[in-house]
Amino acid sequence: MASFHHTVKSGKKGTAADHAAYIARQGKHSKREDLVYAEHGNMPAWANGNPAAFWKTGDRNERANGAVFREHEIALPDELTLEQNKELVDQLVPSLVGNKPFQYAIHAPSAALGSGTNTHLHLMYSDREDDGIERTPEQTFRRYNAKHPERGGRKKDSGGRNSMQIRDELIATRKKCADLQNAALAKYGHDARVDHRTLKAQGIDRQQEQHLGPTRIRAMSPEDRERYVAQRQQQA
Repeated sequence: MASFHHTVKSGKKGTAADHAAYIARQGKHSKREDLVYAEHGNMPAWANGNPAAFWKTGDRNERANGAVFREHEIALPDELTLEQNKELVDQLVPSLVGNKPFQYAIHAPSAALGSGTNTHLHLMYSDREDDGIERTPEQTFRRYNAKHPERGGRKKDSGGRNSMQIRDELIATRKKCADLQNAALAKYGHDARVDHRTLKAQGIDRQQEQHLGPTRIRAMSPEDRERYVAQRQQQA
């Protein structure tokens, strides 16, 4: 059953390299067996196509309390095959990050409740836009110099917006994501659709489903799990 889930997060200095290893299931995260596809792109020349080098450099050189990365976490329709979801992701990524450096991974763990898989996308990217100027690794993350761009770091595509603008931008981004998913579902003959709006905006009179998380799910009895799944199916 297609359902919409799309969150946007940010990661501060010192967290990017480990998070990249987490989504790529590398290092201490390699025991997880749910990675089905991974890719990266738009890396500066000095990173030599190596996203780990990019994130480690950002962790060292980004300003204190600065965000080294942003991340979109997006549920992908289980109605689609892996190849069809990869095609969808190929459309989502450029529409969400443009020319910014990115790394993504598709995970497909078994659903903690019910049957099937929980296929989803982790798309992490840098706010540092490519302006065509070659910089050293350290310079890339310095403060932008508007008068002499070649002397400063890459400009960050963030900041300078008020709370209303940020909210409107997030709503537009979520709608774009939903529209692309619905186009893919229609293309491959599925009637299911997703909706980026809140339940209230959709005219649905029930509370938003709470995300339980693996720890709470493991603590549930088999009977509690069955009741929760049955309730979810009734509300679908």
